[in-house]
Amino acid sequence: MAKPHIKTGGCLCGTVRFQLSGPARGVVNCHCGQCVKNHGHYVGFSNCAADDLEWSGSEHITWYHASPTARRGFCCLCGSSLIWEIEGGDRTSIAAGAFDQPSGLKTIGNIFVADKPDYYDISDGLPVFQQGDDGTL
Repeated sequence: MAKPHIKTGGCLCGTVRFQLSGPARGVVNCHCGQCVKNHGHYVGFSNCAADDLEWSGSEHITWYHASPTARRGFCCLCGSSLIWEIEGGDRTSIAAGAFDQPSGLKTIGNIFVADKPDYYDISDGLPVFQQGDDGTL
């Protein structure tokens, strides 16, 4: 049986690294107010089964509780935003820019466009959702 394609990545300073051994969803651009404030612009996230991720340096991940049910993880040394997840969930969203290149990922859509700032337009021709996606992404 062929091994699945393994994807790797990490933070800017290299202290936190991950290895993904399972499938990764395509990249979804999130235009919500929290992502824009956190990243300084909209951000693209892939998504995978949490059990498919292995971490090194995970003791350097600091968590910010963005809501009563969701949290964002970033490197406490360089500040790189790495992950977003629903607490207790079985999926982890990984910032697309954290993957080592070539990642093989493709952007598949845009969510929370009702919240997007006024200084840019979305013109990539991909599916657009005013709030979260309807489960098709």
